[in-house]
Amino acid sequence: MSVGRVEATAADPPLAGRARRMLGRSGAWLCEQPSGGYGLRLTADRRTRPHMVLDEAVFRALVAAPGLKARPGGGWVARVPDPPHGISPAGAPGRIEGERCVMEGDGRLIRRTANLGESPIAWLARRRDADGRPWLGPAEVAAAMRLRRDAELALSGPSVTMRWDALPRSGGGSAARMEPGDRSLAAARRVARALEACGPRCRGFVEQACIHDTAIQAAERALGVPRRAGKRLLKAGLEALARHYRIG
Repeated sequence: MSVGRVEATAADPPLAGRARRMLGRSGAWLCEQPSGGYGLRLTADRRTRPHMVLDEAVFRALVAAPGLKARPGGGWVARVPDPPHGISPAGAPGRIEGERCVMEGDGRLIRRTANLGESPIAWLARRRDADGRPWLGPAEVAAAMRLRRDAELALSGPSVTMRWDALPRSGGGSAARMEPGDRSLAAARRVARALEACGPRCRGFVEQACIHDTAIQAAERALGVPRRAGKRLLKAGLEALARHYRIG
C-alpha cells in the first residue's frame, strides 16, 4: 500500500493528536496489523505489542500531518520536512548542505558535498568566551578571509594543486612554461607562506577551517586532536596568521 501526502479536510478524529505526538518520537513507526488497523510501535521489535492500534480515520489524519514515508523493512515513519533555505539543521549551526565545484590535484573539477551556509570562522566569530568576549577578534577574522580569498584565486588556475607546499618553483618543472605573473600561482605561493607562518601545530586547523570550511569537531577527528582542543589551536593559528599579514 503506497501512501501519499494529502491535505486534511476535516477535524482530527479521536486519538489523532496523541498518535501524532507518539509518532514524533525517535524510533516510532506504523505497520499494518494482521487483524486490521495500524499498529504504532515505539521500537523496531515486531514481537512486542503495539503501543496503539489506529483505525483508518486516524491513519489518514497522520497521512495529512505530519505526512508519512515508507520505512526500510516495511511500514511507515513520520515525514520530517527539510529545513527552509538558510536555516541550519539541528545540531549543526551554520550548516546548509549543498554541493560545490572543487579542483582535484590533477586539475579535474568535481562536485563535492559542502557547507553553503555560514563558515566555521563566521560561526566562531559570533561565539563568546567565559568573559563575554568574542572568541575571534576582528584581526583574526580578517586574516582568515584574506587566506580564503587567496586560496580561491589559487584554485581557479589549472596548474595549482591543494598541496601548497609542493607547488612548482620558477625555473623548473611546469613553472617554466608559465607566465611569471600567473595570478593563480602567485596566490598559491601566498597561501603556502601564510600556512607556514601559522606553525606546524596550528596549520592544519587553519587550512581546514578557512579553506575547506570544515567544522571544528570534524577537523579534530581528521587531525587526531582531542575534543575541544581544536578551537584553541585554530585561534592560535589565526593570531599568527594576522601577524603574518600585519593585520591588527
